[in-house]
Amino acid sequence: MAEQEKWKWQEPGTTWKGVGLYHVTLTIPDRRPLLGRLEVPGNNPDKAVVRRSVLGNALVESLLGIPHYHPEVQVLHFCLMPDHLHAVLYVRRTMTTGIRGVVRGFWQGAKKLGRAWSAASSSFVPNYIRGKYQEGQGYSQEKPGNGQEGLGDNSLREETTRLETSAASLRERLGGESYCQLSPVFTEMPFIRPMGHNTQLPNTIRYIDMNPQRLATKRQKPGFFCVQRNIVIGGRSYDGVGNTMLLMAEKMAVVHVRSALVKAAERGDVEALRNYKNSCVLAARKGAVMVSPFISPHEKQVMQVLLDEQWPFICLTDNGFRDYYKPSDALFDACAAGRVLILSPWQYDANKRHISRADCQALNNMAEEIAQYHLTL
Repeated sequence: MAEQEKWKWQEPGTTWKGVGLYHVTLTIPDRRPLLGRLEVPGNNPDKAVVRRSVLGNALVESLLGIPHYHPEVQVLHFCLMPDHLHAVLYVRRTMTTGIRGVVRGFWQGAKKLGRAWSAASSSFVPNYIRGKYQEGQGYSQEKPGNGQEGLGDNSLREETTRLETSAASLRERLGGESYCQLSPVFTEMPFIRPMGHNTQLPNTIRYIDMNPQRLATKRQKPGFFCVQRNIVIGGRSYDGVGNTMLLMAEKMAVVHVRSALVKAAERGDVEALRNYKNSCVLAARKGAVMVSPFISPHEKQVMQVLLDEQWPFICLTDNGFRDYYKPSDALFDACAAGRVLILSPWQYDANKRHISRADCQALNNMAEEIAQYHLTL
């Protein structure tokens, strides 16, 4: 194997032309479920699958066609959801263009497919454009994404081919002005996240594969996953996701590992730190709802025991929630079971990457406030 083809991990701060792994997400911004339909056999989320629509199938084929134009890129994994697509791309050797250029080309192709879908969807197209389109003997006038998901493999393949053919010639047949008035569906550039170390690949693949199951779970238990705004506790307003009934628990206790305990443990006196963490677990076993931002590694260890033993807790976080927020792997199942409430006093900030010391102190103080406020009720 040539030196430039050896597996390397993209280092932070380097140009995105070298060997590396990238997680790419393409989303329909208004979240219309145009790419497929979620099916949950036996109402069991573990068996959830997404049946592709014609548009979704064409989008997947466009994704799998990337190596044809960029042989140095391999599509390692993907998952199509009703309103978005996840993919893991592996750049096997240095490219003349960066990964952004590759993804931008895929996006341009996706927008062509989106415009062809729009042209075939009469409710989204002005009459004079639809007339031009029908004169050109274009793709079927049935609305993709509304009843075509159940097509057999052969029919889906035929309809996909017709959509792809229509996308290739649509601008020429309609003219530039009419073409530009069609909705491209995929109006936002895909999000690209470089993966910096080898543990991210299996974790990302697992996250991608769990998407249908999690969507099915969220639909079955919407109350635990919708973002609830303006939850007022002791005069302070929070946004939250999860079971708000935990705020009515009879007992609450705070998990806050003080720096003095950690420093003592570093000097060899581990007993006090161990006893404190054990006391938190014992409090949970006796019925207390534990409250904490669970920031330090020692606090995270306590949270892991709470998750493993299925005890309820309230977790404070330093960033707010997007409208389509869903908890991470560790918290998702507990949230679905009603054992977790996640609170944030701040609005979501897409640019926030690291928690500050001031944030840590503020969240620990809020955990104390929540527990104290509960005692005064």
